[in-house]
Amino acid sequence: MTANDEPKSEREIVIERIVEAPRERVWQAWTQAEHIAKWWGPNGFSTTIHEMKVSVGGVWRFIMHGPNGMNFPNKIVFREVVRPERLVYDHSPDDGKDIRDFQSVATFADLGQKTKVVLRLRFDTNQGYEAAAKYAIAGANQTLARLDQHLAGMEVS
Repeated sequence: MTANDEPKSEREIVIERIVEAPRERVWQAWTQAEHIAKWWGPNGFSTTIHEMKVSVGGVWRFIMHGPNGMNFPNKIVFREVVRPERLVYDHSPDDGKDIRDFQSVATFADLGQKTKVVLRLRFDTNQGYEAAAKYAIAGANQTLARLDQHLAGMEVS
């Protein structure tokens, strides 16, 4: 059984999308600040990246700017980086408390000129899961659709 075939747990949101780009390009779009700033977040959001080091123990700090003017500071700490197949990272608000909201596992399956992206959001508590489920499913689907759009016009580095 591969990571993409894992059964879903009770406190997990799983979003899948096949994007129209080879896996290496998807990896670049997901791990390079100049790309991810152009597509990360649901529709209407923009992202300002303050730091991004994609390595085990590396930190990615960013602010998501909502269409209503609200700002959402975020901090991600990478726990596993397997290029170009898998990223595991802890996600928390960037408020100095370093209390993890959830863990994300992003996998990228090579389908030739396409890539299957599977994003698993794993919550530590039922309360965290229930609060996030209200917005995270739609938001993650919109984010992956924005990734697909970005990939279509992305300059390969």
